[in-house]
This record gives sequence, C-alpha cells and structure tokens, in this order.
Amino acid sequence: MEKNTLNYIDKNNIPNHIAIIMDGNGRWAKKRFLPRTFGHKAGVETIREIVKECSSLGIKYLTLYAFSTENWKRPKDEVSALMNLLIQYLKKEIKELHENNVIFNTIGDISYLPNAAIEEIQKSKEVTKDNTGLTLTLALNYGSRNDIKNAIVNILKDYKNNRIDIDDVDEEFIRNYLSTKSLPDPDILVRPSGEYRVSNFLLWEIAYSEFWFSDIYWPDFRKENLHKLILDYQSRERRFGGLK
Repeated sequence: MEKNTLNYIDKNNIPNHIAIIMDGNGRWAKKRFLPRTFGHKAGVETIREIVKECSSLGIKYLTLYAFSTENWKRPKDEVSALMNLLIQYLKKEIKELHENNVIFNTIGDISYLPNAAIEEIQKSKEVTKDNTGLTLTLALNYGSRNDIKNAIVNILKDYKNNRIDIDDVDEEFIRNYLSTKSLPDPDILVRPSGEYRVSNFLLWEIAYSEFWFSDIYWPDFRKENLHKLILDYQSRERRFGGLK
C-alpha cells in the first residue's frame, strides 16, 4: 500500500509547509482504558515517524501544535507529564534530527516553560541552526490571538518611539511582528481526531491554507495517512481568491 501510494504522489507538487494540530491523544488512551499520559507518549512516536517521512519527501516546513496557551488549564500532573515528554523527546531525538539535516524551531512564549525544557530547546536550536533540510517547528505555549496581540503591542511601541511610520503598515509589515515571521504560510492545515476547528492555531497564517480533517487519533496517524493528505492536496485547485 505504501509503495503504491508513493507512486501516485507528484514529487513536483509537494506541499512546502504542512501544519498539524496533534489531537486525540487522550481519547486514544481512554479507548484503551489507559491514562491520558499513555496517549501523549504514543503521540510522540507518531511525531518521530511523520518527521522522518516529511524529510524524506522533501517537505521544507512542518509545524506541530504541541502545547497551547490554553493547555495550562489541564490538570497539573498532565501538564507536568507533557513537559517531561518534551524534554525526553529532545534529549533522545536531537542527535538523529541533526544527522538528518533537520532544523529545530519553536513558536510561542517558551519563557513560561520549566527551566529544564527551556535549556533543551535552546540546545536543540543551537545544534541544528546551520542545517538546511526540514524545519521542524513546535508550537509551545502558543496561541494565535496572543501572538497577534503581542504584534499589535510591539507595533504601537515602535510607533510611539518613532521607529516606524504608520504608512509603512501593510500585511507584510504585520507578518514581521509575528512569531511565525521566519515561516511561510502553511499550504495545508491538518487536524486528526474527528474535530473540525482550528483551536487558535495560526489564525493569520492559514488565510488561504487548504484544510484536511480525519477521524484518526494522532497516535494512530501513520505515514500512509500523510501520503493520503498530500494526494488530496494535489487534487485541489488553489486560487487564492482569484481565478485560473
């Protein structure tokens, strides 16, 4: 199945940037009568597989919604488990990511994360900063509304200090104040788990992104599903508000 699916993919029309809302870990665990943390651990294994496959296919940007600004509302033991998983993932995977030419990146305010997590993030960025392959971005303590709010505040500060002229403000100008300024807009936004919402993720950036939804819980998401969404993407006509 995998070989046949790959044969149908047009290698000249691969999405440049795929953004994924990793959803369904808790429900995956509940379905198996396991604690939610088991679902998060299984979700990390999926990250490993999808990152490898994206890199193999020549996708340049993969952005994963790992921890939102709203996720702090979850039980403390679950938040603690998620932070520990992040630390373990980076410690275990960064060597292989580096060997595979992957650039590690984050968006969101990581200053609220535990010190151990911040240290691993900074180490991982430093180790991979000169790589030229896939850019893997984890959205950590990220919320799009908060990101846009911060952009507005910083624009106002710069205007007040006479660093900018109001006539300079256009869409590209605003983009450069967002935490995603180094990333192109996603070509396709993916949400597994059967939910149909964007959950405060990349609201500015997905203005003309394609959407792809699936009932599959994230821990069950496999590279064959990645192939399927790419094939679906390639069957669509992107007009960006115009006509072809």
